[in-house]
Amino acid sequence: MEIVLNTFGTALSCENDGLVVKTDRGKKRLPQYGVSSILIGPGVSVTSNAVLHAIEREIELHFVTRGGDMKGLVWSHKYGSISTIRKGQLAFVQSVDAVEWIVGVITRKLENQQALLLMLDPVDDRGRRMLESSIKRIGGYLEKLKSVFGATVRDVASELRGIEGNAARHYFTALSASLPVRYRFDERSQHPAHDPANALLNYGYGILYGKVEAALIKAGIDPYVGVLHRDEYNRPVLAYDVIEQYRVWVDYVVVQLLMQSAVDDCYYSVDEAGACWLEPLGRRVMIQSLNDYMDEVVTQCDGERRNRVNHIQQEAYELARRLLAAK
Repeated sequence: MEIVLNTFGTALSCENDGLVVKTDRGKKRLPQYGVSSILIGPGVSVTSNAVLHAIEREIELHFVTRGGDMKGLVWSHKYGSISTIRKGQLAFVQSVDAVEWIVGVITRKLENQQALLLMLDPVDDRGRRMLESSIKRIGGYLEKLKSVFGATVRDVASELRGIEGNAARHYFTALSASLPVRYRFDERSQHPAHDPANALLNYGYGILYGKVEAALIKAGIDPYVGVLHRDEYNRPVLAYDVIEQYRVWVDYVVVQLLMQSAVDDCYYSVDEAGACWLEPLGRRVMIQSLNDYMDEVVTQCDGERRNRVNHIQQEAYELARRLLAAK
C-alpha cells in the first residue's frame, strides 16, 4: 500500500510506535502493517522520529516536487545486497550483453506503444489516419532494432536514441490525435508541461521513476550507473533506462482519464509563463488512478500472476542476477 501526502500543511509524525498523519481536519493513524511507501509532496512536514520509524519498518519515503519528480528517497539500510552486484554492473555496462539488454528494453517499449495505439478509437478521420500511419512507422522502427549490433552500447547509442526518439514522436502525435479535442497537444512538453495531458504524463512518470529506483536499490543495483542514458551528477540514470519499458502504464492511465473526460478545469492551473501544473485534486486523482492500475494483479510475460509493482521488483532481481554473471 502506498500512502500519498500532498496537501500543504500536512504533518507526518510518530506516536506510540506508529505513524500518524495530521491535517486541518484532524489526526489519522496509519495502518501498523501493509504500508510499503509514502509519497511526500511540497508543504508536508515530517519528523525525524517518523523517518526513523519508516526506516525500521522498511517503508520507503519518496519526496516529490509539485510536478511529480522525485527529489529524494529514504530507504532502509537493509536494502541491497553484496557488492559483487555493483562490481558486475561496472563490467556489464562495457559489454556486448549490455547492448542486448538495452535493445530488449527499447524493443519492449516500442511494442507497448504500438499495442496501446491499437487499443485506441479516434473520434475523427484525421485521428484514424495518424493512428494507422504511426502504428506502421513504429513497426518499421522495431524492424530496425533487430539489426542493431555493437561491441558496447557506446557503439550503437546514437542509433538507438534516433530510433527511440523518432518512434516517440510518431507515438505521441497519434496519441494526441486520438484524444478528445480539448485535451490534444502539439508536442511532448516537460519541465514544465504546457497542457493538462502532459502535466498528467509528467506527474505519472515522476511517480514511476521513484518505484523503479527503489526496486533497483532493493535488488542491490546502483541506479546511478547507466547503460544508454549518459552518467549525470546526482541523476539515477539507470532508472531512466529501466523505466522505458514501463512508461506505457502511465500513458494508459492518462489516456483512460482523458477519454472519459474525467479531468476537469479545477484539476490543473496555468501560470503566467504558460506552464501547466496539476492542482491537489488533479494530483490526487492521478496518483489514485495509477496506484490502482499498478496494484492490479495480471498474468505477466513469464506466466506468473503478480501486480505491476511486484513485476518491476522481479525484473530488478532478474537484472541483478544478470549483473552477478557479468565478466
